[in-house]
Amino acid sequence: MNEKYWENRYLNHHTGWDMNQVSPPLKVYIDHIENKNLKILIPGAGNAYEAEYLLNMGFKKVYVADIAKTPLNNLKHRVPSFPDEQLLHINFFDIQLEFDLIFEQTFFCALPPELRSEYVKKMHQILEPNGRLVGVFFDFPLTEEGPPFGGSKEEYLSYFKNYFKIKTLERCYNSHPKRQGKELFFNFKKNVNGL
Repeated sequence: MNEKYWENRYLNHHTGWDMNQVSPPLKVYIDHIENKNLKILIPGAGNAYEAEYLLNMGFKKVYVADIAKTPLNNLKHRVPSFPDEQLLHINFFDIQLEFDLIFEQTFFCALPPELRSEYVKKMHQILEPNGRLVGVFFDFPLTEEGPPFGGSKEEYLSYFKNYFKIKTLERCYNSHPKRQGKELFFNFKKNVNGL
């Protein structure tokens, strides 16, 4: 599942996860953020409707990262004013910047499950001391078929509990109709004493 794999998914429109809109649970969270100066990352962002929404809401320090170039181009086509230097065509594990807030929207469950521990460590590394990781996880049994790969609340807790303070991890009440009953919303704060 390298750059070529994901490019082909976008070029062939094999993007069943794409809702063509902001994820409703993330929109509700974004609408309550008062500090427009937060440095925000959306990794594995795909077509990044959340980034477009954030920019329209007055957030200036929004960074989008994806291993595939096509979704970054799609965002730039929709939002020509999106700063080029904030469009990161990069493997997530190579990011060296730090952020106040990171939004997770299907990226974790798109990674091969054997990378989940590394994902958690990387998130802890690139978040500022009081940083937050907020988003949605898929909530259906983990299988070898994917992406997306599923998981459960218990599994997610086992990965994150040593690195983050678990503020919220619960079933979404406001998922997109295609995802009703299949998403968990979470809000994790970086544990500065994390491993």
